[in-house]
Formats: sequence, structure tokens, C-alpha cells
Amino acid sequence: MTVSFSTATGADVRVRFCPSPTGTPHVGLIRTALFNWLYARKYDGDFLLRIEDTDRERSTPENVEQILDALRWLEIDWDEGPISQVARADRHREVLDDLLARGLAYRTQATAEDVKAYKAEHGDAAGYRGEPSADGEGAVRLRVPDGELVVHDVVRGDTTFRSEHLDEPVIARADGTALYNFAVAVDDHDAQITHVIRGEDHLSNTPKQLLVYAALGAAPPTFAHLPLLHGHDGKKLSKRHGAASVQELRAAGYLPAAVRNYIALLGWGDTDSETLISTPELVERFDLSRVTRNPARFDEAKLRWMNGRYLRELSVDALTAELEHFTGRAGLRAGVEISAEKVQTLADFWPLAGFLYDGPVEDPKARQTWLTAPGHREAVADARAALAAVDPFELDTIEAALRGVAERREVKAKEVFQPVRVALAGTAASPGLFESLQVLGRDEALARMDAALRSPAEWAV
Repeated sequence: MTVSFSTATGADVRVRFCPSPTGTPHVGLIRTALFNWLYARKYDGDFLLRIEDTDRERSTPENVEQILDALRWLEIDWDEGPISQVARADRHREVLDDLLARGLAYRTQATAEDVKAYKAEHGDAAGYRGEPSADGEGAVRLRVPDGELVVHDVVRGDTTFRSEHLDEPVIARADGTALYNFAVAVDDHDAQITHVIRGEDHLSNTPKQLLVYAALGAAPPTFAHLPLLHGHDGKKLSKRHGAASVQELRAAGYLPAAVRNYIALLGWGDTDSETLISTPELVERFDLSRVTRNPARFDEAKLRWMNGRYLRELSVDALTAELEHFTGRAGLRAGVEISAEKVQTLADFWPLAGFLYDGPVEDPKARQTWLTAPGHREAVADARAALAAVDPFELDTIEAALRGVAERREVKAKEVFQPVRVALAGTAASPGLFESLQVLGRDEALARMDAALRSPAEWAV
């Protein structure tokens, strides 16, 4: 058995992304989509979207929409599809009937016990060989021709399988419903897919799919099996490592461009792994031969760092637009301008600067620490008096007034600044104090400080 692989390049490249709509699309799945998309765009090829919806109980329209939603948000566009695998059932049956008619497949009622008995007689390493059922009923198995089967993988190199060790695979149920490996190979063949780029969890499926190609007398595509994703601790990626789905990343305030940039470098092996790389440059630089075999590590802390850099690349107007869309609030520009350097995700903004718009937050610990200890109420009162006299109410005059309070009280600046900050924000974390005062304005700032000067007992935990 000789297998010739596709050597397509340039405009002949055709790749596919084939998710199963059984839940929210996780980071590993989207990495597969992105690598396929980058490869197609690099060579001006085609990127097909096929939905492997054979699990009818879990494959729901809502789950399909989650996949499409994730791809749209990441701006991963497709050239053909989405194609339903179930909708191609008639084509699968047509190919199945042809293989049966040519004796390349047969119906059998052999059970798992029959396979076990065969191996007990012929040796565990012997591939199962069965006989057609007398009544022509049962599941369909594919004949395995003599020779060697070589899986050519761009990432993992060549792997050779001797046919005598391969079981004759079941390719369809007794009712004629095609099983996964048969349907995938037929669909890829019909779609003229040149490169199958997917996770290494599909590696064990490849010999079975190559057997289908051999039966069809067709050259299989070139394969590239991507390394699995692990968390920062080296263990298999799961929800305990942080956001695991694209929808969760979006809700956490990440930008699509930052997510694309970070995910594209997971397992790629690009030496410039800590630099912002635009999407056009990612397309230009992407190289399957540089994909590593070792598991790649998804570290949300690094993604946050990269996202923060993307945010700081935006103009104040652009970042304001992003944040107003994310929060559903308008008129945020002043708060954005003084917060931009402190946020790493869009979701960081409101906990940091929301007090500018909604009033002080509830943080009993901060109030207990900075508004009830000896001297703190007096510091707020002195600061209030100093700020009331400031004119004009601008950054340099505000700063001078507050530093003057600390000097007169003969305390460190923090002993004045933090009580004032908590009086204004309700918490000890905020944008710059002087900037926050300017955004709030004199009247609002003084009103909040007046409220903070109530009896300490009212602020106690």
C-alpha cells in the first residue's frame, strides 16, 4: 500500500476547521482555527468551516452559534461554510455503498468479544481480520490492504504503521450511519483539503482516515498535529487556570487582537514571543515547520500583560470607545484618560475608576483602615479646607495644597493622601489622586469629603 500526500502550495492550499458544537469553544479549539486561518491567508488559500454535528443530542443550534460568535469576535473569517456534516449523510452512504460493492468493505456482526478472541488466537499485535456476515447485515468494516502506512506529519515527522498490526476499522453502523473517521475522510476528500491542521488528540485517528483515502484511491492531505495546551503549571489546561473559552476571555475584557497575538504564539515556537505582532505580520511570519512538539503553556498572566500593552497602544478616544462599549456607559473619556496606564483589561477599568461616576464603593476594610485610625479624620478635614481654597482647581494647585497639608501636619504624604482617596473613592485603589480630584471637580470632591467626616462609628466594620 503506497500513500502519496498532497504537496499543494500557494492558491491551491485548502484547509478546514471542524469543531463539534458540544459546548463553548475553548482556547485550544480556537488555536486550531487560528493556525488554519493563518496558513490559508499566508498562501492565499481557502479556509473552510465544517460543523461536525453528528452528536445530535449535544450538537445544538445554540452551540453552533457560540462557535460562529467566537470566530467573528476574533475576526477569523471563513471562505466556505459553515457546512453541516450531518447534511452530507447521503454522500457518506453513497461512498459506503461503492466500497461495499467493490469488496473494499464488508458488513459484519462481529462483537468486541469476537475481536478479543481473534487476537487471543493470532496474537495481541495482530490486526483484526473478519469475514462478511452470512445475511449481509451488521456494521461495516473497511478492509486493510497489505503493506505499510506512513503518516507524514509536518510537526511530528513520519510515523510508519505496518498493515498487519491495524484492525479493520468499523466505518459505519448497521443502519448505514457513517462513523467519525470515515465521514471526516470523505468530507476532506470531497472538499479537496490539502492540509489537515488539528490537535494532537486526533493523531490516533489518522491511520484510520488514511485507510479510507487508500480505499478511495486518493492522495491524502498533509497533516500537522498541534501540541496540546497546558496551564502555567504544566498541567492540562482547565478552568482552574482561568478563562478557558473565548466568550470568557471577551467577558474578562480582552481585545480580539491581543488574544489573536497571544494564541498564535502558543506552540508556534516564534522567537519573538513577547512582542506585539499585528495580524498581517502574523500571517506573513506563520510557519508550520516551526510548530513545536512539546505542549504549549497558556498563561493568563502573560495574556493580561500583552492585552495591557495593546490597550496602551490605543489612543484615548479609541480606548474610550472600547470601554464605553464594554461597560454600556457613556461619557467616560475623562476617567479613561487618567486610568489608561493602570488597566490591563477592559474589565479592570470600572473597579478602578467607576467611583468617578457612581460614587464611593463599599470597601469596609479600606474605610476602617484609613478613616477611623487616629489622625485620619483630621487629615481629611485639613485637606478639605485646603482644597476649598484652591483656585484654579488644577493638577499642580491640587497637589501643592495636599502636600502642604502633610507638611503642616508633619506626616508622610501617604497619611494624608490615602484618607482623602478613600473618602473620594470608598477604596484604597484608584487612578492618581490629584487627577481623580480634578475629574470629580471641587464641589463633588468636597461633598464626598464632607460625607466621610461623619462619626467614625458609622464607618466601622
